[in-house]
Amino acid sequence: MSWLQEFFTGAPGTTTAVFWGTWVGALLTLCIYSFLYKDNPFYKFAESLFVGIGAAYWLATLYHNTLKPKLFVALFPGDSGEPLIWYRVFPGILAIFMLLRFFPKLSWLSRWALAFIVGMYAAVNLTGFAQGDFVEQIYATMRTPLTGGGVLSLILNLSAIVGVVAVLLYFFFSKEHKGALGVAAKIGILYLMVAFGASFGYTVMGRVSLLIGRMTFLLRDWLHVID
Repeated sequence: MSWLQEFFTGAPGTTTAVFWGTWVGALLTLCIYSFLYKDNPFYKFAESLFVGIGAAYWLATLYHNTLKPKLFVALFPGDSGEPLIWYRVFPGILAIFMLLRFFPKLSWLSRWALAFIVGMYAAVNLTGFAQGDFVEQIYATMRTPLTGGGVLSLILNLSAIVGVVAVLLYFFFSKEHKGALGVAAKIGILYLMVAFGASFGYTVMGRVSLLIGRMTFLLRDWLHVID
C-alpha cells in the first residue's frame, strides 16, 4: 500500500472509527497550533470544543462518582438495600444554595455555601499539609545521617540541613535581615531560586514531552512518514 493510500484510507487493519478519530485529532491539533501564527477562528473553535467537552465529561463524572452515590442514593435508597443517610441532606442544601447565584434576590445564600467550602477546605488541608510537608520535613532533616555514607553523602546531607535552616530564617520577618541573619537569609534565597528553577525546568520538560507526543502522533499515526 502506497503512502498516499495509507494517508487517505489508513494503515492495513485500521478500523473506520480509528481512522476518522485520527483525522479529527490531527485537524484539531493543527487548529490549536495555528495560534502560534495568530489568533484565528480555527483556534477559537478547537478551544471552545475542548472546554465544552471537558466540562461535559467532568459533569458526568461528578454525577456518577459523587452526586449519585453520596447524595441521591443516600437520601433515596429505594430498593438498593442501602441505609438512609438523612444528614446528607445538608450538603444537598448547600449545593442548591450555590445555584442560587443565578437569582439576584437569593444570591446572598450562596455565600453560606462558599464560606462552608472555604472553611472546611482550609481546616482539612491545614492538617494534611502540616503533617505531609511541615512535620515530615522536620523529621527528615533531624534524622539525616552525617556519618557512614562517605564524603559525597556527607556533603549532600549537610547541604540539605543548611538549606532547610536558611530558608526558614529567610521567612523570619520579625527581625531585620542584618548580620548573621542576613547572611543566612541570602543563602535561603539562593536555595529558593535553585528550587524554583528546577521546578520551572521540570514544567518545561513536561510541556516539551507533550509537544513530542503530538508531533509523533501527526507524523506517525496521521501522515505515516515515520515508523
